[in-house]
Amino acid sequence: MANIKKGDLVQVISGPSQARGGDRGKQGKVIEVLVDQNRVIVEGVNYVTKHVKVGQTQRGAKTGGLETHEAPIHVSNVALVDPETKKPTRVGFREEKVTKDGVTKTVRVRYAKKSGKDL
Repeated sequence: MANIKKGDLVQVISGPSQARGGDRGKQGKVIEVLVDQNRVIVEGVNYVTKHVKVGQTQRGAKTGGLETHEAPIHVSNVALVDPETKKPTRVGFREEKVTKDGVTKTVRVRYAKKSGKDL
């Protein structure tokens, strides 16, 4: 089971600080999870400039130039944000019994662990 999923709120926990032009400390929503590469794309984090060759659409409008978009960041460099405290936290799993249509199943559920500092 994955610790981080699409739509989660995460915080960058490594790299240069924002004072030095980096992204550490920024929070954003996960746009995409690249499972095979162990990377995630986070909204508003790790912007890169891409040079796109000039072309034309069928209407005659010019396309291309400089585009900025989010690049992937390694999953170990982000931490899930606890929805209650809005601070980065570790992820745990617990088994819960779920009853649906009279059938009881045991499923694994993610939860945000509490750290010693937050208590």
